[in-house]
Amino acid sequence: MNIIEIKDVTKKFSNQLALDGLTLDIPEGRIFGLLGPNGAGKTTLIRILTHITMPDSGRVLFHGHPLEAADVENIGYLPEERGLYKKMKVSEQVVYLARLRGLSKQEATRRLKEWFQKFDIDSWWNRRVEELSKGMQQKIQFIATVVHQPDFLIFDEPFSGFDPVNAETLKQEILNLKAQGATVILSTHNMASVEEICDEIALVNHGRLVLNGEINEVRRRFKQSLFHISVANNIDTSNFPTDFQIVKKTSVGNETSLNIQILNNTPSNQLLQYLIEQQYTVTAFNEILPSMNEVFIKAVQS
Repeated sequence: MNIIEIKDVTKKFSNQLALDGLTLDIPEGRIFGLLGPNGAGKTTLIRILTHITMPDSGRVLFHGHPLEAADVENIGYLPEERGLYKKMKVSEQVVYLARLRGLSKQEATRRLKEWFQKFDIDSWWNRRVEELSKGMQQKIQFIATVVHQPDFLIFDEPFSGFDPVNAETLKQEILNLKAQGATVILSTHNMASVEEICDEIALVNHGRLVLNGEINEVRRRFKQSLFHISVANNIDTSNFPTDFQIVKKTSVGNETSLNIQILNNTPSNQLLQYLIEQQYTVTAFNEILPSMNEVFIKAVQS
């Protein structure tokens, strides 16, 4: 079942076509990567999904009905540009933001203190926002985004400014939210994070959908018949068949590792058969799929 259905959505600003008949489904209970170069239309789409702006044409369905203002209570949005009030105490600000999402002061305080304990930041409760580092402020905004337990969350560059330890903590919390039934849109240029936690992706460019699907299936679409092979011998590569192009060779002791590109649509089992016929002891034989970073570049440039 889809939580969001975007149907032929177009949005234009002055002479700039931000979205050009975009159609996209976002399934429930998944972490969905929304990708694209700068100016591709991602921010415009997010603003439409959060009811900040409206499409010029087309429609957006939320849980099967047209998206309306009341649905925003079931959406959590962490924008790329953070916006906390510097002079306010942390506690005053997060309770205020939670109450805007429909929580009572008592319930907001209870839930927020649970999150502060989970992130081990209890000591920040009565500090002013201006005293906190950028990373600390991002933790506070993350908590404010999820405290009302929405079933649909949008995180725009959530790992920006975090050190590796805190970035990993945030990734685990996003995975926990998915495990609890939430659907997450992750908009980021960090392709490593996309590979780690996303189930599916959509790549938008010039306001149009250019790539969409389950992440490993998308990577397979861009495969180049590249294989990693390890053998427990020293390999003489001087007489390799011409259909097998050696891209990289590494030898450590008697172990040899090769990255080989298979040419001319030659079946990969012929490479394995050749190695066995040469009496090499094959210890690894794996296809190398392109990274999401490589996929991104090729899809945008094509």
